[in-house]
Amino acid sequence: MKNYSGKSIYNGIAIGKIFYYEKEEQVIKREQIEDENKEIIRFRQAKEQALRELQELYQKALKEAGEESAAIFEVHAMMLEDEDYIDSVLNMISQEKVNAEYAVNQTGENFSKMFAELEDEYFKARAIDIKDISERIVSCLLKKQVNKDTWTEPAIILAKDLSPSETVQMDKSRILGFLTELGSVNSHTAILARTMNIPALTGIPAVSELNGKMAVLDGYSGTLIIEPDDEVLSEMRKKQQEDIESSRSLQKLKGQETKTLDGRKINLYANIGSVEDVSKVLENDAEGIGLFRSEFLYLEKNTFPTEEEQFNAYRSVLEKMDGKKVIIRTLDIGADKQIDYFNLEKEENPAMGYRAIRICLDRTDIFKTQLRALLRASVYGNLAVMYPMIISVEEVRQIKIIVSEVQKELTEQGIAYGEIEQGIMIETPAAVMESDVLAQEVSFFSIGTNDLTQYTLAIDRQNPKLDALYDACHPAVLKMIQMVINNGHKEGCWVGICGELGADLTMTETFINMGIDELSVSSPFILPVRNAVNNIRKQI
Repeated sequence: MKNYSGKSIYNGIAIGKIFYYEKEEQVIKREQIEDENKEIIRFRQAKEQALRELQELYQKALKEAGEESAAIFEVHAMMLEDEDYIDSVLNMISQEKVNAEYAVNQTGENFSKMFAELEDEYFKARAIDIKDISERIVSCLLKKQVNKDTWTEPAIILAKDLSPSETVQMDKSRILGFLTELGSVNSHTAILARTMNIPALTGIPAVSELNGKMAVLDGYSGTLIIEPDDEVLSEMRKKQQEDIESSRSLQKLKGQETKTLDGRKINLYANIGSVEDVSKVLENDAEGIGLFRSEFLYLEKNTFPTEEEQFNAYRSVLEKMDGKKVIIRTLDIGADKQIDYFNLEKEENPAMGYRAIRICLDRTDIFKTQLRALLRASVYGNLAVMYPMIISVEEVRQIKIIVSEVQKELTEQGIAYGEIEQGIMIETPAAVMESDVLAQEVSFFSIGTNDLTQYTLAIDRQNPKLDALYDACHPAVLKMIQMVINNGHKEGCWVGICGELGADLTMTETFINMGIDELSVSSPFILPVRNAVNNIRKQI
């Protein structure tokens, strides 16, 4: 036997032979062209063909994996219509006089690199989506078929990486599990794996020598066991059967409250990154939205989004949530999330740089536009607004003054707005240590465990050499979380967790016993977390 350790994308047990899936690389040559109009026509025709193919994939995903998975291909279609993307391709063809294949491939590489360099894991995971749509257009230009299944029996698929298109085009009846070397838990491929109920791991070396070997994929422990002995096989088959029965029983939790055995209610919310994600929130029966990353409105544009564009997005989410709480985080962008039109200077240490609320308090024109849109939208639902990267009570007081100024302007203009709860993210040690006074200024705290861990342990979470040291359950981090809960509760301030740690089922009981009021997790984790909470009795 030989074991590999990876990161779990979706829990579950898969037992079977490994099929090594190797993508056929497209070789794209840069060619100088004379007739740019001809290349532009070729690009536009290929784009239209790609849109038709995405519509077919949407229907296939809708039939085999449900609405949540199908929505991924709607997002891909929107990306294909993105003005920045199209302009980049057209400009390259016109200005550099290059063939359409090269312009599309190069644009895909550039956009993908931009997303991959973002700190936020959600947006980082969009990099492969950009590559996916670019490869589709290139295939249309080259008149090549994308992807083919070449294995004949059910197998555990091992690949360097998998795009959403590749994943959904595979015959689901022949997939036992997914193993990838690259990828993240936030990728659309990961979402597909979860909605298709297929166990998956990432971080497993994609080596062709594993092709055809018998294996066990254990999504619970993040382990791949090669050529297991009879004892391990027997144990894993038993675990697999228990897992199937447990998954079925989770569906019964839809519509139920999230409450401990001793009757304590925990608010169970979802994290989202776009308006389209609301369908997943509702499908998984979340009780609200605990983190709506508003920066997608800025990342998808080549100019600042207008007040009206932002208002329409916020209003749409609030209306779809039909009275359930929606917590929208104000602009969290900075030197690590470069957007050309912000004209931010390159920084040596962007994680601690000019970002988030620091930009908003400096560029109040940008901040006030967002606040006006949020306040106007608040009429249409139960809105709470959350401010990121806070380090002092002075910042919060300054924010509240600006909010009051915006409210006054709206009143003078006869524009309606509703009441909003205001809260802050606790993601810096400074905010933790000041949480006793900060709690007197706001209604709630939401702990961002990813950044709090990074700043507390002085570990750059973008540095792969430090992965082994990055521990969100480090005693120092847990003590800080406890301090925030205690200080918040003393002032009547409710406290939640919106970082990845909130979805760690091994920590659910710890957080309940600490006194946490709310957990906000990715939509697929809603029912598993509800199940965990419903089976916990708080220690006295």
